Amino acid sequence: MRAYTVAATAVTLDVPAKWVDNVLSHHHVPGVARRRQGVTRKLSYQAVLTLEVALRLVRTLSVPLPRSIELATVLISDPKSRQSPGGSSGLSLSIDIESIEAHVVKLLAHAVEVAPSPRRGRPTGRK
Repeated sequence: MRAYTVAATAVTLDVPAKWVDNVLSHHHVPGVARRRQGVTRKLSYQAVLTLEVALRLVRTLSVPLPRSIELATVLISDPKSRQSPGGSSGLSLSIDIESIEAHVVKLLAHAVEVAPSPRRGRPTGRK
């Protein structure tokens, strides 16, 4: 399974890397490898797709970010919930996941090429 850096994810989503890092620090997003401090975070394709759907919910419907991440997670993971994520509220939310996936795949391919790879560890000694 391929993993993406915060920088590549930020380029894909067209947001600052700091935003992605803050979201991952404060909210649970499935598919994010959480390790100890100082280790670069890696995001699965599912995590990037979840963030893209969540961002669309925030930007289009003004859904708060924590709720949009929950909705995006359900809408992506459970095909039956795509018709009625609100349960018995009488509301229906339909998202064209396939077209969003195609868009994300195209952007990720570009982002992997242009996103900087973070340097980790101590800087090399200069003489």
